[in-house]
Amino acid sequence: MLDENGSQIGIMDLESAKKYAADHDLDLVLIAPQATPPVCRAMDYGKYCYEQDKKEREAKKKQQVVELKEVRLSCRIDKHDFETKVARAKKFLSDGNKVRANLRFKGREITHPEIGTEMLERFAEAVSEVGAVEKKPKLEGRTMSVFIAPSKD
Repeated sequence: MLDENGSQIGIMDLESAKKYAADHDLDLVLIAPQATPPVCRAMDYGKYCYEQDKKEREAKKKQQVVELKEVRLSCRIDKHDFETKVARAKKFLSDGNKVRANLRFKGREITHPEIGTEMLERFAEAVSEVGAVEKKPKLEGRTMSVFIAPSKD
């Protein structure tokens, strides 16, 4: 049996362990039931649960939530518009978010998917200093997408 500080009291029967815990206004908690003899600890169980919840809340605060941001492109995008989209994607990636670049084919543009693939690869190369390609360009219907994750720096 262990006391509230974690130091060993010794081996004792169940009745004397319950009496010890009751005398010190503590709860008797079974820690290792598979051990021989089973290990118990005298502790304030309510305080223990409270401190566990507190640790979980602290860990949750420090956790960073990664969002998926989207940038839309087209096959006939102009140079300055492309640079603006790249700058926006770099900002998203530097904030720690993932970016999905979508390229929507309009009309007969769908007959030349290689143009879309080239555009998305150029886009991925332009943001390569702050992010890396997570999924290669993939055509789904009339939309081609590439996923870019922030680099580990």
